[in-house]
Amino acid sequence: MTPRYASTVELPRLDDLTLDRFAEDGYLVLPAFLPEGLVARLRPEADKWVDDGLRARSIASTTNPELYGLPPIMELELDAHGELIGHPPLMAVLSQLMGPSFVFHHLHSDRQAPGLAGKPWHHDYEQRPQAHRAYTMIHTLHYLDGLDEETSALAVLPGSHREVAEKDARARYGTAWLPGEVLIEDLPPGSTIVMHSALFHARRPRPGLPGKPRYLVDTSYCQAGTLWPPVKPYWRHMLRRGRELGLDRGLWPDLFDARHFAEYVKPA
Repeated sequence: MTPRYASTVELPRLDDLTLDRFAEDGYLVLPAFLPEGLVARLRPEADKWVDDGLRARSIASTTNPELYGLPPIMELELDAHGELIGHPPLMAVLSQLMGPSFVFHHLHSDRQAPGLAGKPWHHDYEQRPQAHRAYTMIHTLHYLDGLDEETSALAVLPGSHREVAEKDARARYGTAWLPGEVLIEDLPPGSTIVMHSALFHARRPRPGLPGKPRYLVDTSYCQAGTLWPPVKPYWRHMLRRGRELGLDRGLWPDLFDARHFAEYVKPA
């Protein structure tokens, strides 16, 4: 198959110190990681996703599939969002952190309103029940406009990805400061945070400020070798569309392979 996208971008190479830091802390900060042209195309797609009600319909199709069925469009069917999934520099980073075989898990895109409440401490590692951390799952958080004093900040708890804990084990703290946390609040446009999905983190608002929208695109991937729980009831359709659109660029045969997933189980 001919790759849909070509790339002449020089691919990043992580040194041993960076790899060790990710293993120890559970996250990497990559300032201005995405090219300006890609960011410029992602932003209006995120606006369309929110303003046309597509995000709301996607959520409805996930939480109540019996009533709503398949969403009319998925994030990966938006051109720039689909391109982002297999962005060559991102694939280069992920392959160094997880090895050559990994699968796409999901994509979320949002334009978060300035007054949006914070999100309590949690992690996003998909495992039922939470039992071990033998395999790596990674969330890549792409901040299209960066982070600054007019947006909510991201708090992370380095090293917490090595714990075996339920997603909401620290939710009782809300978005409060925790000992050892790192607050990420100043990033240029197009920055990416590569985060082990088991790392506890929180979205911390800045009350009393007028603020501005916070553009976030979250792409998630899982290391091959175990069966991962899907979070979308229509996950097979999503993976099939990824293959049909050539989003693996002909280079990553596992990226949309359904054999890496268990059956979908609706949350209780």
